[in-house]
Amino acid sequence: MPTRKLQISLVLLVAMFGTGCGGLIATATDRFATNLTAAILEQDDPELVRDGVPSYLLLLDSLILSDPDNAGVLAAGAQLYSAYAVTFTSDPERAKRLSQRGRNYGERALCIKHDPACGWDDKDYDSFVAALNGVDDKQSEVLYAYTISWLAWIRANSDDWSALTDLPRVEAALRRLHEMDNESQRANVNLYLGVLNTLRPPALGGKPDLGQQYFERAMSLTGERDLSIKVEYARGYARMVYDRELHDRLLREVVAAEPHSPSMTLLNVLAQEQARKLLDSADEYF
Repeated sequence: MPTRKLQISLVLLVAMFGTGCGGLIATATDRFATNLTAAILEQDDPELVRDGVPSYLLLLDSLILSDPDNAGVLAAGAQLYSAYAVTFTSDPERAKRLSQRGRNYGERALCIKHDPACGWDDKDYDSFVAALNGVDDKQSEVLYAYTISWLAWIRANSDDWSALTDLPRVEAALRRLHEMDNESQRANVNLYLGVLNTLRPPALGGKPDLGQQYFERAMSLTGERDLSIKVEYARGYARMVYDRELHDRLLREVVAAEPHSPSMTLLNVLAQEQARKLLDSADEYF
């Protein structure tokens, strides 16, 4: 059992926009999704996004009903439902329902693009890992959506031990994505691997030193424009190893930074909110 709550709400919002499935979606839908995503990311009012995104969720549902075998629309639905469930939903039961829909969409998307993945959640771990090796670069976008939606589902069900036992499979999927090294996913995959490797202390199987490497790599890949990475670095690694100096430095850098940045404004505003809360609780924690 992880010794701290599975803290991935903020990074799941990153994943909501971290990779495009545009190559899988019809042109008109792609343009709409791209423009809407850009508008959301440039928004500096999280409450406006919280109130507005459900309309887009319903629109995606309608697109999926119209074209149920469109892997791209399914993947977009998986990511958006998952991110909204754990980032903007305060009711635990509602978060579970929404994340379940996201996970279902992710499973369907991957099954359409990679037949061996149909029902592979029922495989044993070794068979699951072996099947991952059959996912090629052309299928990385749907594997990413599938993995992110699964991680969101685990987050929403983190009070259930059976859900947490899926974490090794999610980490295996992330390692496969890391091997494929898709440029649009690279930073987020490193970020997630940093989070997963710092969920538990070394005595319980955690690998904080490896997690630190992933966090540093993620920061480098984004030019430190994505403030959420520093927040997760402080929360995951610095708190685990009780490095107060690193913890406070990272979070103060986040608070002091200019949040308005192309494609990062919303994420950065939310990161600053979380950074302030972590700083306020630092004396108690350390």
